[in-house]
Amino acid sequence: MKFAICNETFLDWPFDKAFAFARECGYTGIEIAPFTIANNAKEITRKKRTEVLQQAKQAGLEVVGLHWLLAKTEGYYLTHPELSVRRNTAEYLGELARLCRDLGGKILVLGSPQQRNLLPGVTLPQAMEYAADVIRTAIPVLEETQVTLAVEPLGPAEGDFLVTSAEGVELVNMVNSPWCQLHLDCKAMSSEQDSVATLVRRQKKHMVHFHANDPNRLGPGFGELQFEPILAALQEIDYHGWVSVEVFDYTPGVERLASESINYMRGCLKPKANK
Repeated sequence: MKFAICNETFLDWPFDKAFAFARECGYTGIEIAPFTIANNAKEITRKKRTEVLQQAKQAGLEVVGLHWLLAKTEGYYLTHPELSVRRNTAEYLGELARLCRDLGGKILVLGSPQQRNLLPGVTLPQAMEYAADVIRTAIPVLEETQVTLAVEPLGPAEGDFLVTSAEGVELVNMVNSPWCQLHLDCKAMSSEQDSVATLVRRQKKHMVHFHANDPNRLGPGFGELQFEPILAALQEIDYHGWVSVEVFDYTPGVERLASESINYMRGCLKPKANK
């Protein structure tokens, strides 16, 4: 099983230090939030892209892809009723796909609830059509860059659009492209009626990426969510993608979060998976 960690976990650490520590902990992948480089991906120069890629390689890490795609940006919105805003958002997703490719990544995790929540007067069915329109418009660049957009359902604590894995699958089916698939997140799935392991099995056809975290916003093993059945379900469905640690509460400290999360998950794996 391939373990990665999201780079914003390391707060203001320089990339070379953060990447080296992640590899020391045992991670082989790094997932990058674009705002840790610049607030707008268009501002990230070719030189800077090459520099980050080389820093990851020197640390022995593979760049998995990008997440928090629209965070700290302005003028982009996935479910906006105005066509011009949706076109700008689709164009920006294309730029993020190019950034992802330039960094060596293959996945764009589309979460960013503050840029997709329902606006006044917009119904859920309308929002689904608007979101599908944005993603369809971005598909040619996704195909060109060989980058997959992974739609991320988030729980009701984060917003009111795509709050279940089933809604995520519905949007994926509306887009109807191999370059748009599903991302699953443990914290988000914990708000659903069925268990995380059950949802993993149910949505195996569409899932291309996975975030490991606890409903308490900390890392795996820092709360009550048991990961043995979750990782067993991932093994059962023959999942070959990344399991990325994503946390939101950094109180325990960077070192503890990074090292204890992966050690806990390794301990949850069946012995045969550790060979």
